Amino acid sequence: MAKTSSSTATAIAPASYEDALGELDRLVGAMEAGQLPLDRLLESYKRGAELLSFCRGRLEAVEQQVKVLEDGQLKPLTFAPAPAKSAGAP
Repeated sequence: MAKTSSSTATAIAPASYEDALGELDRLVGAMEAGQLPLDRLLESYKRGAELLSFCRGRLEAVEQQVKVLEDGQLKPLTFAPAPAKSAGAP
């Protein structure tokens, strides 16, 4: 009989940053509880490393999208203030 491995399920990439962060939070909670057998602990650690890498990659991608280069210097993205309403306007 073929042995099924849970590592196949762990190789699936999360659908979003939020999903990865939620799964990572659950894994850390289970690991910190100290109730996992050694083999599950190792699998959870490996999956956590994959999720952490995924989250870092997503954050770096978003950071690249938010950066604004001005005169070769990285400047914070600033937004123009909303126009003020006049006192007589409804």
